[in-house]
Amino acid sequence: MQDGRYRRRTRETLDAQLVGYWDREAARLDALAERARFGWIARRYRRKAAQARVQAERSRIREAARGNA
Repeated sequence: MQDGRYRRRTRETLDAQLVGYWDREAARLDALAERARFGWIARRYRRKAAQARVQAERSRIREAARGNA
């Protein structure tokens, strides 16, 4: 007999964890780019932030395809 006390806990998938990680990483890199002293360093941080956003979107798409979004 199943009642409310024994519900199965849903686990957060790796893709769901990666979405949060890459979003935070992009924000961190954007902040570093704003404080960068030299333009070439800021450009590098911005490129890395853009790549982090691409990776977050990739995991977001996988998570949506899984039906957990």
